[in-house]
Amino acid sequence: MKYFISQGAIVDAIGGDLQATPLHWATRQGHLDSMVLLIQHGADPTLMDSEGSTCIHQAAQFGHTRIVAYLIAKGVNVNLQDRNGMTALMWSAYKVFSLDPTRLLITFGASTTIQDKVHGNVALHWALYAKNHIAISTLVSHTPHTSSLEIPNAQGLTPFMLLEENLGAPWLGKATVEKIMELKDHYSTQHNLIHRFSKSKTTRARYMSGLPFVMFGLIGLIFNTQMAYIAKLALLIALYIIMQVVGTVMFDDRLFKILPLPVYFATKFWIYVTWLFWMAPVVDFFTSLLFFSSSGVLWYNFIKCWKGDPGVISAPQEEKFRYIIELAERGTFEPQSFCSTCLIRKPIRSKHCSICNRCVAKFDHHCPWVGNCIGAKNHKYFVGYISSLLFMCCFTIYGVSRYWNTKCEFKLSHEREVMFVVWDMLQCDGWIGFILLNCLVHAIWITLLLACQMYQIVTLGMTTNERMNANRYHHFIANPQGKFISPFHRGRLQNFVDFTGWSCFGIFKPDRIDWTTRYEVYTEPTLLSDKYQYV
Repeated sequence: MKYFISQGAIVDAIGGDLQATPLHWATRQGHLDSMVLLIQHGADPTLMDSEGSTCIHQAAQFGHTRIVAYLIAKGVNVNLQDRNGMTALMWSAYKVFSLDPTRLLITFGASTTIQDKVHGNVALHWALYAKNHIAISTLVSHTPHTSSLEIPNAQGLTPFMLLEENLGAPWLGKATVEKIMELKDHYSTQHNLIHRFSKSKTTRARYMSGLPFVMFGLIGLIFNTQMAYIAKLALLIALYIIMQVVGTVMFDDRLFKILPLPVYFATKFWIYVTWLFWMAPVVDFFTSLLFFSSSGVLWYNFIKCWKGDPGVISAPQEEKFRYIIELAERGTFEPQSFCSTCLIRKPIRSKHCSICNRCVAKFDHHCPWVGNCIGAKNHKYFVGYISSLLFMCCFTIYGVSRYWNTKCEFKLSHEREVMFVVWDMLQCDGWIGFILLNCLVHAIWITLLLACQMYQIVTLGMTTNERMNANRYHHFIANPQGKFISPFHRGRLQNFVDFTGWSCFGIFKPDRIDWTTRYEVYTEPTLLSDKYQYV
């Protein structure tokens, strides 16, 4: 191609049955390198072939996401229509049964309300006619209440009408059906006030947030009553049935991801109440001071994890376009180096979080207990959080033992087995027993989580994501035993120093790498240079 161009070949020459330019043919075959060369020599990506399609329409039809991104970055209108009024988003929704390029086009601002000239369809019409459940789900989730759902086509059918007709279709998908039901509640004007109130997403979110506080308190009070255990069991069953009945009206599967955080808050709230009214009177002031001081450390680390920046990677639109063009022209436009949702060049060790819908540097995992991703900027606070949480659980267990020693009368002797003593403890104060059970459960899983985190950080030099998906990353190479070795491993002590940022004896100094801008794998310094060599 370079030779032909150097000899004066016309880059926009038209030929073949489709009366297409070289740029059209390169697009059909997905040859991004050829497209880059042609456009650099003046090829026009907006020319139409005999079918009335431009390059962006063909790229969308064949699912060439990289080419779609490159064309838009080079200035092609994302809403450019072909001869029949079809946009790239319409073709992608109709032809491509994968997440991209539909998601990429929406991220670029492709309109979901433009109608084609022949059938009057919007993109969602085309996705529904093709039974493209991935495109349907993507378009519905990005559609506001008053947008394309109620636009009729030439036959008078709206996307919402077609969605209702296909509610029972297996290809539609659970997430899409749930979204349709939500929209159905929104559009309906026949519901009474109570029904509208119960269907409100805000109301349901508040219900699910307050539920753990109420349930924890009620279960603890039932345990603390002086009734027979059979009566307590009956009350617990009755409470479960009531919550099931109320839950059928108020519980929302779509909001289930918010539940772990209220559970955490509720548990800590009732532990504080228990310490103030049960344990503080039986322990000395210094112990209570230590308890609340460690609790302060816990809350500091928790807020850093909960509200802090985990290392979100972002860039202005101009910079995104520049990255796309640069990656395409360098021949490094690969899925591992580019995020089609955030439209950014992905640093090494980063990952796009599907829950938060953003790319995070040195991504470890998404933690539902803090409602945030754990990444480069809050990972050490997460380890501090679970460490201080374990410390708090141990303090509470100690407070429970002091309470029982002070308030309950029981003796351990050869005549009495341990199980009878435990039974006496539970009968002494059911609420304290319930708190102890919660603390023990928390202490067990926190210990396992902390051990796993430290093993990965210190021994493996990996994040949780890297350990689970090492086979997906080309820079992780398996040894003869099949075990993946991290290229970021620098020795156990140095790994710990790098993670914490603390200098150790002035010998081991932390390597303060900015993982939001690190795009290559680093190696150890060579004797020829005091700087890192990059591969």
